[in-house]
Amino acid sequence: MTQTKQPSKSTISIWGGETKHAHYERSTQVPVVHSIAFGYKDIDTWRAVALEQEEGHIYSRNTNPTVRAFEDKVKELEGAAAATSFSCGMAAISNTFGTFLRPGNRVVSIKDSYGGTNRLFTEFLPQMGIDVCLCNTNDHAELEAEVAKGCTMLYLETPTNPTVKITDIRRLANAAQVVDALTVVDNTFATPINQNPLELGADIVIQSASKFLGGHADALGGVACGSKELIKKIYHFREINGSCLSPTDAYSLLRGMKTLSLRVAQQNRSAMTIAKWLLQHPVVEGVNYPGLETHVNHAIAKTQMRGFGGMLSFSVKGGLDAIKTFLPKLQYAHMAANLGCVETVVGPPLVTSHVECTDEERATVGIPEGLVRYSTGIENVEDLIADLEQALAYIANPA
Repeated sequence: MTQTKQPSKSTISIWGGETKHAHYERSTQVPVVHSIAFGYKDIDTWRAVALEQEEGHIYSRNTNPTVRAFEDKVKELEGAAAATSFSCGMAAISNTFGTFLRPGNRVVSIKDSYGGTNRLFTEFLPQMGIDVCLCNTNDHAELEAEVAKGCTMLYLETPTNPTVKITDIRRLANAAQVVDALTVVDNTFATPINQNPLELGADIVIQSASKFLGGHADALGGVACGSKELIKKIYHFREINGSCLSPTDAYSLLRGMKTLSLRVAQQNRSAMTIAKWLLQHPVVEGVNYPGLETHVNHAIAKTQMRGFGGMLSFSVKGGLDAIKTFLPKLQYAHMAANLGCVETVVGPPLVTSHVECTDEERATVGIPEGLVRYSTGIENVEDLIADLEQALAYIANPA
């Protein structure tokens, strides 16, 4: 009897990509295949595999069995026809740009993108003769108007890093389709558990697998998903440029993804609880979390997200000096430039998401120096709140 019911995200997190590839010695887990090259006993078969006329692998810079299993798992989670992987999230972004953008092309995006992405927009792409228009993230009319002027690509990040603003993917993707532009969405903060941009009209969805997908802060990786036609083009650019995912990292990411649905569900609940608690705290000036009814984009988030994620940010009275006082007092949080892992991770944008930017550039995109990016882990939420309470007390009473 053939199963026709579409499996849930939690089931795909465990089984996706793992049943169609040959395992060694009947292993129940995808093995790490370290081999660089794959040998053949006759030229005809070797050539057929090289030309993708038959299944197989030739060289691990191009494809690898462990890496392919990871790609297939993410592909299924995103509801995509194809996926290709990279050495890190920024490699996924830059290779996608390199695949589709040429001198004279135009890109429309938002001002609130991750600092590394923003640096591509403000420094590297203009050097290549590519015009970049960065719009106010919350101004969808401005974004639509700029897209209507003509562009090759519309690039979105939602929720944004670190201000967790939300852009209406469906609305803006529709605008991009009118001018035959590609819509690319960075889905790292949401994860495929909470949001699937391809279902909302996006052409390509990108993930920094180093974050929530892996979840354990021990493996770098990136991935792009979309149609077979688009992903084949990105894959070709990547295989020649060489920013491939290592089999060891692919294995670690595969192992981490088995608990993705469980982790994200816990992080969704905890982040919401913490955001509501922070709203009432006397030294907290503002809280950014799309699950809050006070969030400017809450209505949009409700229409396109199944959960609001584990990421939030908040500003405190006293600015950067106050942050320097209370962050070191936290007992259950790493002060580090990372996010999306099982442990809570905190830090201000000037040393995390936007370390590449100047003070003026951060201010221009609405990132106050007193902002804290808070990546909620899977610890007991009551412990996390108690930890925040004791640490924030040092702002009012430094001694």
